[in-house]
Amino acid sequence: MGKLSAIEWTDATFNPWWGCSRVSPACAHCYADTFAHRWGLELWAEGGARRFFGEKHWNEPRVWNRNAQAAGEPLKVFCASMADVFEDHSGLDVWREKLWDLVAETPWLHWQLLTKRPENVLAMSPWANEWPHNVWIGASIENSRFTFRADLLREVPCAVRFISAEPLLGSLFVEKRGRAPLDLAGISWLIVGGESGPRARPMELAWARELRSACADEGVAFFLKQLGGVRDKRGGQKARLDRRLWREFPYAPAVPVAA
Repeated sequence: MGKLSAIEWTDATFNPWWGCSRVSPACAHCYADTFAHRWGLELWAEGGARRFFGEKHWNEPRVWNRNAQAAGEPLKVFCASMADVFEDHSGLDVWREKLWDLVAETPWLHWQLLTKRPENVLAMSPWANEWPHNVWIGASIENSRFTFRADLLREVPCAVRFISAEPLLGSLFVEKRGRAPLDLAGISWLIVGGESGPRARPMELAWARELRSACADEGVAFFLKQLGGVRDKRGGQKARLDRRLWREFPYAPAVPVAA
């Protein structure tokens, strides 16, 4: 199958809706909000309007699933680049249920659900202790103030747990003012990226290097997406750390064989 997303660590992107609210410093220069503004949409107010889609949009993952099954190779699907599936918003409950039904219908898609709200995952997901093989849960952690999100992530009994340190705004190993260093126990994958764009906050290479070393020590797959900066050092040969591209992926559970 051809790649359906420009994001280097996934194969396709599916947004069940657009819109969210800001919860931490990583949200300050939200690219999704900026993109929505290009469409004249105001979708980033707490409890505010969200943009929803029709059945043609929702059928796309079903097509991807059939193609992946025909190819005999699962497809990674990032959900959602323009929202947070686990946002506490009264208007999203019915759409989350629709998403869970879609996940069940598409066993050849590895659903990568990334959130800044891991505290909501267990309450908002339908699987209790028997999670499907094709659901990955990730938590965004931008600095040492939010390393507690890894602790919450560890409580989720999903197939793959991952951390997105993007944009990386500080060391995740600083021990001060009650902040705990990042604990990678139970984590399968860590993605690192610097912020990009005209207001990009710098990422120090030392922060990325210490994450790379911690991943090597703990047997965690390490993926460097971009170095960031006003001149975006993304993909290709630009995202090199110590003269190497880092493009590691976690072990992904196989699709169960039907009886």
